[in-house]
Amino acid sequence: MARYGIVADKVFGVPVPVLRSMAKEIGRNHTLGLKLWDTGIYDARQIASMICDPALVTEEQMERWVLDFDSWAICDGCCSNLFDKTPLAIRKARAWSRRKEPFVRRAGFVLMAVLAVHAKELPDSLFASFLPLIEKGAADDRNEVKKGVNWALRQIGKKNAALNRLAIASAQRIHSRSTSTARWIASDALRELTSSAVRKRLGMRD
Repeated sequence: MARYGIVADKVFGVPVPVLRSMAKEIGRNHTLGLKLWDTGIYDARQIASMICDPALVTEEQMERWVLDFDSWAICDGCCSNLFDKTPLAIRKARAWSRRKEPFVRRAGFVLMAVLAVHAKELPDSLFASFLPLIEKGAADDRNEVKKGVNWALRQIGKKNAALNRLAIASAQRIHSRSTSTARWIASDALRELTSSAVRKRLGMRD
């Protein structure tokens, strides 16, 4: 796990498929999820994010949990398993992407990315409104943040043809900056967003 940048004070190393199987067997149990999170154990916290009820998640819970994020894995897992399904997801994506704490800021961009994948009902205008925040975030050279920014840009750009064009334009603006971080974020995103595979899937002509 450490080789993949997953570091935690308390961790058993249970594989994610096993954690998912355990969570499926438990089912929704918000009270148990809160207790598991409070153990501080990485594996228990992953299960907590899978069994908590999004309808019962409060803003206080989200703000408390996000400050506990100490690796990309727990950040991404919690955002994609739970936080993106709450009514507060959009507001937190915007707010957290402006925060200074590295994993809080990453969480904001991860929420943008997973909403682009999971929330089919949300309008293009919402994802277009995320792009200025992504462009601003591209100035952050911290590894955990820049990868979150890149992920958000790519997922929005793969949602449909219209957003693909907007995301490419954002990536080009980011690429025009002089920093290595901005160039990496933009180059990696452009490589995928302009690829034949993505254009074909979106029904775009070469």
